[in-house]
Amino acid sequence: MRLCIKNARHLEAPVDLLVDDNKIMTMTPAGHHAAPEGCEIFDACGLVLMPSLIDAHVHLREPGFEYKEDVASGLEAAARGGFGAVMCMANTKPVNDTASVTRHMLDRARQSHPHGPRLLPIAAATIGLKGETMAPLAELKEAGCVAVSNDGRPLENTELVRRIMEYGADLGLILIDHCEDPHLGRGWIMHEGDVSGLLGLKGQPPAGEALQAARDIMLAEYLDIPVHIAHVSAALTVDIIRWAKERGVKVSAETCPHYLLLDETALENYSTQSKVSPPLRTAHDREALREAVKTGIVDILVTDHAPHAAHEKDGTLDEAPCGFTGLDLALSLTWALVDEGVLTESDAHRLWCRRPAEIFGLPWNGFAPGDPADFFLFNPEEAWIPSRETMYSKSLNTPFLGQTLRGRVKHHWMGGRKLF
Repeated sequence: MRLCIKNARHLEAPVDLLVDDNKIMTMTPAGHHAAPEGCEIFDACGLVLMPSLIDAHVHLREPGFEYKEDVASGLEAAARGGFGAVMCMANTKPVNDTASVTRHMLDRARQSHPHGPRLLPIAAATIGLKGETMAPLAELKEAGCVAVSNDGRPLENTELVRRIMEYGADLGLILIDHCEDPHLGRGWIMHEGDVSGLLGLKGQPPAGEALQAARDIMLAEYLDIPVHIAHVSAALTVDIIRWAKERGVKVSAETCPHYLLLDETALENYSTQSKVSPPLRTAHDREALREAVKTGIVDILVTDHAPHAAHEKDGTLDEAPCGFTGLDLALSLTWALVDEGVLTESDAHRLWCRRPAEIFGLPWNGFAPGDPADFFLFNPEEAWIPSRETMYSKSLNTPFLGQTLRGRVKHHWMGGRKLF
């Protein structure tokens, strides 16, 4: 089937897009060519045309924590947020450390969303995420895993990290590492600094993140093996990654929109909705991260979509779990940075599509002939308020709840098939 998207806007230019047999055929200036005979025509009416996004860090909670999120609700939130692929962390129950759990996740995705978005499991680095024994990575790779991580549990044993990196590299599985020294600021609630002191809350120093990132980078250089640093939050970590890249170390890194838009002052009212791991840090850290994503020192954006039930976030700061829901919100938050002039539309494509695909070896749509016809139409002007009525995730744990955001995905195609 042929499809022609007419009168769209791509990188500030009016364009038409022709799709044939689930692939991109051509993208041309609007009105440059007549639609082929028998082609289905869809008038975009000036909406922004973007490639389906890739989120390299989500928690879909199934199996085991379906009251927070399940594969069906998580993938629906992903589709509505513009995502064509999501890479799922292994902190399920049971942990994704066996092929049977991987296959269960993939089966659930095929049942609920057979035409996409794609669920891409991340293998547990260690059995039970306990940091003691390497998980059966070959078995997990064969079952469909695309990367390896110990999720939010720091890997303290450097020899074990080395073996995971080496074996993972042989299998084509890059290590995504949560960098945190668990002994620095143990029991932390927020960033360690002036605000934590004023609030009387235990803080986590940024050195805890930077120390573990430096260790991973030293291993990557010594072994000549790539490593990926998860959800960077601190300017000090950015400095270390910049130094490593200047030396030619095979390191990539991610951060999240909330680290580019918020800082530690979000906890001044003791809001559990602003508790996240790693914590929101200072305005200086935020500005350093903005510069890092703009210049490519930090390679990609991720949501770190971490849904929690309302009753879990309704407790005290001591008791409440860390994490924000993000799949529904990420594109609107990214566009806020575009509107502010921090990023461009082209930066958004790079951070959410091209670079994740390059780092993890995934297919992506650059709108070249033969690329997968995975794309969506986006209205950057449409205002909306995150709420139960407007979000598709089961959980509403976000500091942006009730705020007015701009930008909504209006239509989404995968493989040339319209999802909505």
